[in-house]
Amino acid sequence: MWQPSERYPDPRVQSLHGSFDKYRLTGAAVERLAAGTRWGEGPVWFGDGRFLLWSDVPNDRIMKWEESTGSVSVFRQGGNMANGNTRDRQGRLITCEHLSRRVTRTEYDGSLTVLADAFDGKPLNSPNDVIVKSDGSIWFTDPPFGLHDFYQGRVAKQELPANLYRIDALDGSIAVAAGDIEYPNGLCFSPDENKLYVVASRAKPNRVIYVFDVLGGGLSNKQVLVDCGPGAPDGIRCDEDGNLWCGWGMGTEQLDGVRVFNCAGVPVGHIRLPERCANLCFGGRHRNRLFMAGGQNLYSLFVNTKGAV
Repeated sequence: MWQPSERYPDPRVQSLHGSFDKYRLTGAAVERLAAGTRWGEGPVWFGDGRFLLWSDVPNDRIMKWEESTGSVSVFRQGGNMANGNTRDRQGRLITCEHLSRRVTRTEYDGSLTVLADAFDGKPLNSPNDVIVKSDGSIWFTDPPFGLHDFYQGRVAKQELPANLYRIDALDGSIAVAAGDIEYPNGLCFSPDENKLYVVASRAKPNRVIYVFDVLGGGLSNKQVLVDCGPGAPDGIRCDEDGNLWCGWGMGTEQLDGVRVFNCAGVPVGHIRLPERCANLCFGGRHRNRLFMAGGQNLYSLFVNTKGAV
């Protein structure tokens, strides 16, 4: 059962290395902003509207939390079991949809444009997480999680490998950016966009986070940055210093929450939550508020860094 900390500094925010100390705000605690989801995913911040959207996959809806009032409402009911969300360089919502097996863009008038639903003449699996590069290209992962059951998608045949794709900003063409990642999941760029980090959800013997060199629209020099051991990473985001903040957990209470790694892959911090954190993002007026979507609750924590743009 959730209980807010009445102590500062919040003991839930733990330094695993001295370098993390400067990112802790001693007068900030983990807050629960919303409850009642079945599997929360894909938080995305809208600074111009001062609100956050995030997905509740099994309930087939996208939720909305408003900063000015703290109110929670349903932004979209019937979102095709949306999972990952982000914004493009024009501020439009980009969404991965499990049920429809596609990536969509919500236009300013509320209509939907399909950006990707097939490759090589075959339907996508279940697009999971998505990011947008400064050149406008859209990168998304396509593991088959949504094909396994009716809880977060629809049981169906997998017709494509679990690829990482890139959608070109100019002509909308779709290309495989990487095809050798064991169930690619969360992904993000380094602050300078010279590195791409990707979670491999089914790597053996342990899950790993890969790092690639980014060369224009291509990737090279794949390496393991983090061997996750018993941890289960999901969504990931970088701060302005290049630290990697990872949704974490699934196994023991000690693992649940957010694990923070420096750019060398060394674990430096941990934010304990009473459940696994699936995905996260930075937001707030100064991008210094970490929003964490757990399975059944939405949390936040002010930190002494900003999310990478």
